[in-house]
Amino acid sequence: MARPTRRETQARTREDLLATAAEHFLERGYAAASLDQIAEDAGYSKGAVYSNFRNKDELCFAVLDRIRAERMGEIAATLEAGASLDDVVAAFGAWAERTIGDRRWTLLEIEFSVRSRHNEEIRSRIAAGAAGVRTLIAELIRSLADRFGVTPTMDPGQASTMLLGLGIGLGLQRAISPELSAAALTDAVRALMRPRR
Repeated sequence: MARPTRRETQARTREDLLATAAEHFLERGYAAASLDQIAEDAGYSKGAVYSNFRNKDELCFAVLDRIRAERMGEIAATLEAGASLDDVVAAFGAWAERTIGDRRWTLLEIEFSVRSRHNEEIRSRIAAGAAGVRTLIAELIRSLADRFGVTPTMDPGQASTMLLGLGIGLGLQRAISPELSAAALTDAVRALMRPRR
């Protein structure tokens, strides 16, 4: 068996640190998570953290970027799977009920976003991340419209802003009151993709 290259070892270290950091940040929150403990639990020194991530903020950004990418991948896979528009909307609704308002993820996003009040770099990076998510949502809307031959009832760019805003607000409410339904988001998608007569 070939010995791993330096690059492969570095990639494995980074991956181990990210996986461990995700659990720490999601379980404890940003403020309570400790870089010393993350390093120890991942099996590395604190120096390994700093050789892969500039600081705690950078590590948290990497964790949140990964979670967002996973969620967007789940949505894309869900939207591609249905045979009809009704099937797609129903599958999206099931995903939303399972995911929107996940307490650990939602509260970490909020806690970290609050840090942007006094940190312009964090604010601008969060804004850039949100812009990327809106772009992906708009692309998914266009793809669905083409696939099922419908004209969205709203410009996809505007619709993506509306849907992301609704999803964030609903996520916060459901993190606090998990019994709330995510149906409002599903209904918004259904109304957006309703064929025009």
